[in-house]
Amino acid sequence: MSRFTLPVGYHDFHRSKIVNYQLNRWHSLGYCRLEDLKAAAARIEGVDNFKNIMLQEGERALAEDRYINAAFHIRGAEFFVPPHDPDKLNLYNRFIDLFYNKVVNADPVQRVDVPYNSGALPTLRLPSQKEECRGTILIHGGFDSFMEEFYSMAWYFAERGYDVIMFEGPGQGGALKHHRLYWNHEWEKPTSAVLDYYDCKNVTILGISMGAWLCVRAAAFESRIARVIIMGVGYDFLAAVPTPLVALVRFLFKFPGFFDRISWLKARLSQQERWAIHNLLHISGKDSPAAASKLFLDMNATNLHSERVTQDVLLLTGAEDHFGQFNMHLKLHRMQIEALTGARSVADHIFTREEHAHNHCQVGNIGLALDVIAAWLEDVSQNAITARTRGD
Repeated sequence: MSRFTLPVGYHDFHRSKIVNYQLNRWHSLGYCRLEDLKAAAARIEGVDNFKNIMLQEGERALAEDRYINAAFHIRGAEFFVPPHDPDKLNLYNRFIDLFYNKVVNADPVQRVDVPYNSGALPTLRLPSQKEECRGTILIHGGFDSFMEEFYSMAWYFAERGYDVIMFEGPGQGGALKHHRLYWNHEWEKPTSAVLDYYDCKNVTILGISMGAWLCVRAAAFESRIARVIIMGVGYDFLAAVPTPLVALVRFLFKFPGFFDRISWLKARLSQQERWAIHNLLHISGKDSPAAASKLFLDMNATNLHSERVTQDVLLLTGAEDHFGQFNMHLKLHRMQIEALTGARSVADHIFTREEHAHNHCQVGNIGLALDVIAAWLEDVSQNAITARTRGD
């Protein structure tokens, strides 16, 4: 029996899209019970009281010794806390304590801080649960993710014979909170540090959410990566936006003071905008919205270097990704495929509402996405064996 159950279905927990997505995320990954999330959603008014409600559910789960539920309710509580609030770090540390001392304490995991620049990159290795290892899968997220979020996905692959290593790069999780490593789009550098430490061979990299962009960038410069799995929206964050809006964005960046005033006005008018701006400042290590927002401009097609990718590539996209204004996600999906001119092979899958995997990173049916990935890995491995047999 699998260590985790990955439920099927994207639920209407809450009227706010971002709140609803977060609640669906913890359920879809197999960490929180449906009845608890429904109870929490009924009391959540928005971003500002999200912390207190999720924390209440976490305390109730902890009192009942439901440690995995408790840990991820506390992780959920941390998500919308502004960085200047002491509870941000306190909740993170509490989540980490529960996760490692109560959730995975009996699992065969290896937890290592890999030295990097002035700090370290947190990593978590889960070895193959089969006698023979089929290769290494390197998993990372994007923007504000924690590597522990992907543990149920890691177990899926470990049960199928893969050695799995999760890691956090600059701007993420413990790399940011404890080592003060701020966001940098040159993802090949932290990736190479992790590959060096573990001396990895036969590597597949899986980038999730904004990690979709980062994993392509890493593969473009790191030849030890043999396969690339893009799970989310990447390529170029302005390329698919209507031209008038692109012109407006570029205009605003020419006047950073004006950009900042508009940003802080939006923050006063919307609790969600306020959280997003402060979170961006925290991750980037910048002191103004204009300076922090530049990280999105840096994540462009030129810096991505898709033309340098020579590996086998799989691209996964939700047909109704809630981050995809103007159908941006589908446009970027096509643009990314077209840009992979040097790839050994390119496969893709657009998940539909009927599959319950239509939203961002297939939340709603993550199990299906993992099945698609596993089948693809089997196919490209067989193709490689056949090519070697033929002497290609």
